[in-house]
Amino acid sequence: MLDTLQMFITIAVIALATFATRALPFICFGSREPPAMLSVIEKNLPPMILLLLVIYCLKDVQWLTAPYGIPELLTIGVVAGLHFWKRNAMLSIFTGTTLYMVLVQFNAFSFL
Repeated sequence: MLDTLQMFITIAVIALATFATRALPFICFGSREPPAMLSVIEKNLPPMILLLLVIYCLKDVQWLTAPYGIPELLTIGVVAGLHFWKRNAMLSIFTGTTLYMVLVQFNAFSFL
């Protein structure tokens, strides 16, 4: 258990690190154009992170036992379809999370 001083030190370090990561690009590239490689990373990083999150979420799915990953695959399909249809990330994320929680909590595929 952390005492009060340790909590304040932890909060201060986290706040400093957060501020530094926000300020560093302005310090480094405030007066000049960022390198082209940074633009490529900026463009491609969000989809790559989302792909890693999907892979991470699917790593423990039991594909050979009931419900055979059906809630996960159904939710991925709904999220992908909704996102391609509406192009709204927040709507896709919240709908997918809600659908998955409902399917899992109510054991919607218990008949398998």
